[in-house]
Amino acid sequence: MNVFPVILSAPSGGGKTTIARELMKRRADVGYSVSCTTRSPRVGEVDGRDYYFLTTAEFLTRQQRGDFAESAAVHGDLYGTLRSEVARVLEKGQHVLMDIDVQGAAQFRGAFPQSVLIYVLPPSGEVLLERLRNRHTETPDTLKKRLLSALAELRAVPMYHYVVLNDDLERAVANVSRIIDAEGLRRERLGNVERDVREIIERLEKEMDDI
Repeated sequence: MNVFPVILSAPSGGGKTTIARELMKRRADVGYSVSCTTRSPRVGEVDGRDYYFLTTAEFLTRQQRGDFAESAAVHGDLYGTLRSEVARVLEKGQHVLMDIDVQGAAQFRGAFPQSVLIYVLPPSGEVLLERLRNRHTETPDTLKKRLLSALAELRAVPMYHYVVLNDDLERAVANVSRIIDAEGLRRERLGNVERDVREIIERLEKEMDDI
C-alpha cells in the first residue's frame, strides 16, 4: 500500500479537527500524528493523545535539534510536528493525517514532498464568525488575532492540491476520504507505469543488442 501524509488546513473554526477525528474513526488506514505545542491543555485534552504539551524551553531545544518537520508560532504559542511521529505512522502502513496551519503545511511539504494538501473552506464568512463566537472562549483580542490569521490563510489557498467545502460535515468527510482513495490509486498507478515502461525499455534494448 502506498501511504503518504495528508494535511488538512483551515481557518480557526473551519472544522478541520472534526473532519480529522471522523476520518480516524472510519478508516483503519489513517493514523494521526500527534503535534507538540507550548499552549496550556484545554478541558478534556490529554498529553500524548491530543498534543504533546511542552514548555517553551523544551520546544526550542527540540526545534534546534531539527526534530520538527514543521513548526510555527500561532496566536502566541508554538506548534510543531515531530519527524519521528510522522515516521511512526507511515511505518505502520497508515496515511499520516494532520491538521496544521498554512505556515506548517508549507514547511511540511518541503520535508515530505509526497504530502497531499487539502484546504477545508467554511461555507461563508458569516458561518465562520458564528462558529468562533459559539466557542465562548474568544476575547475580542483573541478573536481579532484569529480573524487576521484566517485572512492570511485564505490567501494561501492556491498552494493546496484540493479544496473541500465544509457546508455539511458528512459530505466534507466523504470528500476528503475520496481524495485519499484517489491519490492512493494515482500513485500506485504511476508506480506501475514506471515499472512497465522500464521493462519495455529493457526488452527493446536487449532486442537491439541482438540485432
